[in-house]
Amino acid sequence: MEDNKQLKGTTTIGLVCDGGVVLASESRATMGNFIASYEAKKVYKIDRLVGMTTAGSVGDSQQLVKWIQVESKLYRMRRNGYMTVKGITTLLANILSGSRYYPFLVQLLVGGVDKNGSSIYSLDPLGGLIEEKKAVATGSGSPFAYGVLEDRYVEGMSMDDGVDLAIRALHQAMKRDAGSGNHILVVKITPEEYTEIETSYIKDAQNKLN
Repeated sequence: MEDNKQLKGTTTIGLVCDGGVVLASESRATMGNFIASYEAKKVYKIDRLVGMTTAGSVGDSQQLVKWIQVESKLYRMRRNGYMTVKGITTLLANILSGSRYYPFLVQLLVGGVDKNGSSIYSLDPLGGLIEEKKAVATGSGSPFAYGVLEDRYVEGMSMDDGVDLAIRALHQAMKRDAGSGNHILVVKITPEEYTEIETSYIKDAQNKLN
């Protein structure tokens, strides 16, 4: 339990919607077949209107989150402005690429809203970067989540519909993937604010799916 780098297993989701992005994950962390934590945090606020989801090693993820949060704050202090989503993602990609001989064992989604609009990027452990135009899932439960996303995602869907779809996809993944489970966290990011969806709403939505 003390070695957080051994805590793994997850499902995370990112959706590009009309008016912003939705990021979501469940909260289980596993060590092989052992459920090591029911409350693992996997969605982080990086900057005012930028969030990041993490899948893979918890210790590596936490280190990267702290690193990029500090870099974003330093940029804001020096430039009196905010880094773009692509700028944050590119910096993360450079960090991952520069550590390829001792790689961070993570899959990341970075999403948010800036002067260029709404965007989500996915990153692999070696710094590979892809802009996701629609819906994306990472982690051990992603094959099950994709079954729902590919069936129900509609380009230009509203933020509220995106929140409901993320809950539905995670709910399905949690039913089939042993590495995913327990609670769901959903964040929506618009040009105005970064908002965590209330737990009561998520539970009500899940109850309707049972």
